[in-house]
Amino acid sequence: MISHVLDEKTARQSEPANAVDQRYMQLALTLGRRSLGRTWPNPAVGCVLVKDDVIVGRGWTAPGGRPHAETQALARAGAAARGATAYVTLEPCSHHGKTPPCADALIAAGVARVVSAIEDPNPEVVGQGHARLRAAGVIVDVGLCAEDARRDHAGHIRRIVSRRPHVTLKLGVSADEKIGAAGGKPFAVTGEAAWVKVHLQRAQHDAILIGIGTALSDDPLLTCRLPGMEQRSPVRIVLDRQLRLPPSGRLAKSARKTPLWICTSASHEPSAATLIAAEGAHMIVVPTAERGGLDLSAVLGELAKRGITRLLVEGGSRVAGSFVISDLVDEVWLYRSKTTIGTDGVPALQGMALSALAQSPRFTQRGACTIGDDELSISERA
Repeated sequence: MISHVLDEKTARQSEPANAVDQRYMQLALTLGRRSLGRTWPNPAVGCVLVKDDVIVGRGWTAPGGRPHAETQALARAGAAARGATAYVTLEPCSHHGKTPPCADALIAAGVARVVSAIEDPNPEVVGQGHARLRAAGVIVDVGLCAEDARRDHAGHIRRIVSRRPHVTLKLGVSADEKIGAAGGKPFAVTGEAAWVKVHLQRAQHDAILIGIGTALSDDPLLTCRLPGMEQRSPVRIVLDRQLRLPPSGRLAKSARKTPLWICTSASHEPSAATLIAAEGAHMIVVPTAERGGLDLSAVLGELAKRGITRLLVEGGSRVAGSFVISDLVDEVWLYRSKTTIGTDGVPALQGMALSALAQSPRFTQRGACTIGDDELSISERA
């Protein structure tokens, strides 16, 4: 047993310095992902403290956005943090918010080096955390695993830079590119493995959005229904211009347990708002677009103001098509089954062919894999 430990330590010591750094940064990224969907409006950051090739502290942003990852790792490390290297997936904060600056905490703990994946675009930080560390004599390296970090913090970055959430469109289509049977009847297009993956996606997003058509036809819950993960359910959002959502439906009846936000127009019926609000739903009034529906840019702006950073769109054909046509989609997760529905089925995107989305220069494919009997392809904004 002792020789095995010595052999492993010798192997680690023989790794190139950059490979060692990369290994620990990847661990920090993995830790940060634990809290995706739970830290909004703050980013889900991961931090690892390493001294003499031994991990002395680990941390990730707590639910609700605090404590921050760095302070969690420092608390676990205690005195061992002095002289250690901190691997952080996002620049340590430098401003006083509801908690003191993490940059100051790292300095006070005596950390010798900070390896930071990316700079924080937040105007209250934007390089100042790194500058403060360097001014205190801490060695700072920036840019390791930057692409992975930008992807993990895409919601935070998009909310700061574009003042809207990062939008992921989820589509489950048949082999002939339909999402439902004739007449819009619910149809299980993809299999159980894909269902599990989708519910994991829900848990990693701050909010999930559908249109009133889907709400009326499916009467969904939109929660994360994986065992032990019920508390990871996102905020449910319904686009309902005329406020037709029934107070007796499953969405409204569960609003006190899992938040339900309804985006509606100023012309909605006040009595309907009173009934739905009595069930615990929250109304968000937004302007309408020229073509009659709700202004999706305004919807996203209101969600960002309320702290939403990562939005999963699971709407039907009309909602999905509207987001694509409005150029408001950042990622597409396309689950494709081997099932065929037929020409009278519901198309994946209203107003455009699915092939047009796949061939659009707006998106590049990031990866593809098999999920049970279905195929999953992931594309992101180029």
